[in-house]
Amino acid sequence: MPEELTVYFSRIESSPAGPLLLAATEKGLRCLQFDRGKLPIAASNERWIESRERLEPYIGQIQAYFRGELRAFTCKLDLIGTKFQKDCWEALLRIPYGKTCSYAEIAREIGRPQAFRAVGQANHDNPIAIIVPCHRVLGANGTLTGYGGGLSTKEKLRRLEGAAFRLPGSAPQPGNGNNKDDGVERQAEFLY
Repeated sequence: MPEELTVYFSRIESSPAGPLLLAATEKGLRCLQFDRGKLPIAASNERWIESRERLEPYIGQIQAYFRGELRAFTCKLDLIGTKFQKDCWEALLRIPYGKTCSYAEIAREIGRPQAFRAVGQANHDNPIAIIVPCHRVLGANGTLTGYGGGLSTKEKLRRLEGAAFRLPGSAPQPGNGNNKDDGVERQAEFLY
């Protein structure tokens, strides 16, 4: 019988991205998701315990990100997934703050250039929203595409980071188009 694993969890009731659920093991953050009132299904050897104290280091970094004070997360992660998913998530972690890429670019980066749809599915299955920044992935034409927190949340996160993107069916946003810094200083439209 496998050893019982303790997973600590807590919630952020209000954030610019809505309510958030965080969970961590001794190895690091295991889950950051848009809270819909239910805990993820625990594995048979897991015991979930609510502990704001255990999640405070992660909560502090998320709050600093929303205030515009943090551009690179330093917290440990406990990513659980297939090798392909982990390769995709590791590629997401290399996308700098304020920058974007496409699913096809990630597929090429991980050595699977034809797997852009599978990359999209791996993004969909990303257990650590915001920190593993699938919100930085756009469609091939630079438009916002599906996001677990909804397109409006993805748009808010993109605006917070001052990144280039287009809304579906719209012209490029001012300063956008080539995903390079246009020298225009931007300020977050919302603060935590």
